[in-house]
Amino acid sequence: QVQLVESGGGLVQAGGSLRLSCAASGRMFSDYAAGWFRQAPGKEREFVAAIRRSGGTTYYAGSVKGRFTISRDNAKNTVYLEMNSLKPEDTAVYYCAAVRSPGIVTSIRGYQYWGQGTQVTVSS
Repeated sequence: QVQLVESGGGLVQAGGSLRLSCAASGRMFSDYAAGWFRQAPGKEREFVAAIRRSGGTTYYAGSVKGRFTISRDNAKNTVYLEMNSLKPEDTAVYYCAAVRSPGIVTSIRGYQYWGQGTQVTVSS
């Protein structure tokens, strides 16, 4: 069983930056692939970024590639999402997810554990 708690969301102006954190409980978090998703009002949840359990491989949605960076510190059981050059269209609730897997997972259905989400609002 893994519990995930996101933090770091907030209100930022367009062009600004935020760093989200996802703290995981439980042992052996290094066995889990992780990812970030987001859901804007009235829209479906969408994939943002994913990282393998070792942290060696990452994958991004086209809309955030080059602006967002996913990373992890397995010693701290934490996954991060560094967000730069934020745009108003990045406004959403951001969710962290994890699943016990050796690969990289980009689909919603591929994840077993989810956090409660953290709100990110980008003003124009």
